[in-house]
Amino acid sequence: MKKQSSYSPWLHIVAWFTAGATFLLIVIGGIVTSTESGLAVPDWPTTFGYNMFLYPLSEMVGGILYEHSHRLMGSLVGLLTILLLVMLLVRDSRKWIKWLGFAALIGVSVQGVLGGLRVTELNLNFAIVHACLAQAFFALLCGICWFTSRNWVENQNHSESTVDTVSAKKLRRLSLITTCLIYVQLIFGAILRHTGSRLDAHLLFAFLVTLHIFLLVRRFFSVNENTERIGQSLPLLLLGLLVVQLMLGLGAYITKLTTVGATASALLTDIVTTSHVAVGALMLVSSFVITLKIYRFTETTISVDTPVTSSLVTE
Repeated sequence: MKKQSSYSPWLHIVAWFTAGATFLLIVIGGIVTSTESGLAVPDWPTTFGYNMFLYPLSEMVGGILYEHSHRLMGSLVGLLTILLLVMLLVRDSRKWIKWLGFAALIGVSVQGVLGGLRVTELNLNFAIVHACLAQAFFALLCGICWFTSRNWVENQNHSESTVDTVSAKKLRRLSLITTCLIYVQLIFGAILRHTGSRLDAHLLFAFLVTLHIFLLVRRFFSVNENTERIGQSLPLLLLGLLVVQLMLGLGAYITKLTTVGATASALLTDIVTTSHVAVGALMLVSSFVITLKIYRFTETTISVDTPVTSSLVTE
């Protein structure tokens, strides 16, 4: 018999802390981009010749404060990711989640290098890739949070569906497509923020994301009879985040790309654009976790002798 992993509250807490620190890192990164402070510190991995961890706090002002804080927060996330991997190796018996821990460590290491190359090579492409990988890394950590939760671990042998096979497949496919569209939208958002181009693609995917989120929420509540296991709050949260994001997107457009925005304060502009990035990250992970839960709790097990057209899934 295959050994099942037991729930570890400390492992789950470390996963949450790592994901939370990563979200804060994304917010600080958004501030760096919004305030155009990415090159406020001209060297890397040192800071004006100092060891990064020994740079005087009294010198952290203006853009240097934002950029250097981003570096320090990135280091903290790196340390937490290492701790998370160690906890996974020690406290979790599932091999696949250990590999996810290694993937997280590789991801945070690549992120650090990309951030450094953005400074040393003066290349915006590194900044764009850095921003896009940050969102994927955050989603990975939130996935690990779910995989280490009590709900996942203690229901390892109880995955079942009360949804007919066809509806379950459609719901799965729709949730996966929605998550992918949100990520592509974030990619074009990063391109727009760093280069000022591809507003057309950003608006197109904003429409596609909006449409698919509405379709996903409607289908979720109309065909899924197992909502208490997946959780009804996440789809509603995703819908609420979408409304907020659309308002922030309009605000970012007005403050950054219109003559009306020229009269707005720099602080207001920075708050709106940074919030737009932060809410986008929350939308991605919300959709990602919803997708994971849908795949988890609408698992369709069909016997070899059972016709594919069967309308019910039985255990």
